[in-house]
Amino acid sequence: MPVNSEVDTAERPQSGSDTEGLPINELFYSMQGEGKLAGVPSVFVRTSGCNLRCWFCDSYHTSWEPTHAWMSTTEIIEEVSTHAEADHVVITGGEPLIHEETTHLIEALSNDGYHITVETNGTIYPDAAIDLASISPKLASSTPTAPKDPKGDGEWSEKHEERRIDMTALTRLIENYSFQLKFVVTSREDIEEINDLIERIREQTHARIRSQDILLMPEGQTEAEVGQKRALVAELAMEHGYRYTPRLHVNLWNDEAGR
Repeated sequence: MPVNSEVDTAERPQSGSDTEGLPINELFYSMQGEGKLAGVPSVFVRTSGCNLRCWFCDSYHTSWEPTHAWMSTTEIIEEVSTHAEADHVVITGGEPLIHEETTHLIEALSNDGYHITVETNGTIYPDAAIDLASISPKLASSTPTAPKDPKGDGEWSEKHEERRIDMTALTRLIENYSFQLKFVVTSREDIEEINDLIERIREQTHARIRSQDILLMPEGQTEAEVGQKRALVAELAMEHGYRYTPRLHVNLWNDEAGR
């Protein structure tokens, strides 16, 4: 059920109504394109809304111009269950954990036997039945300064910069869930910040962070854009002992919605 930019954003139901649930931008069956589970057939539930504004966001209509339809938890689960061939569900966004109802959805899907991956920017810690926390901390290169801001005014620059790293939430996620740390790399300059952040996390948590838990992926919304950075990011991963992750969905379907 893709909800695209041409669909009017639905009003939030009143609290306590039978239709209260989550703002869903897309719900579709595809293949996990990134990270440790790349290649696994999965149902994607993409919520709308985000507490950050990366200038290169590949889900523009969940952040800069949120678009969605409201679905109850029951409706979401019913839609997920129509894809009987999949036992993996990916909860993504935007930032899905800004919504309290997301934890209820995770619990319900987990009770039904699904493996749950949550794609998060690492600024919010939930108490939920998450099988894999796919944490993508945002680097300084993600900040939407005026020249890079899709809106052109730099309004989000300061807020994004202040919010993009929350060490308390990051360390709690790593300590309590199976995890992967997935970094979007825009240029070679990003690696110094990545190394510094990993060192800080290791100093502040008792959890073991292996090099194989750290994944680098090239920034880009299209196959052509990813292709320009692919070799560089692979080289950085090899130089520092990290993992390179492809973006299979971009390679296979470019920037097609619902993929």
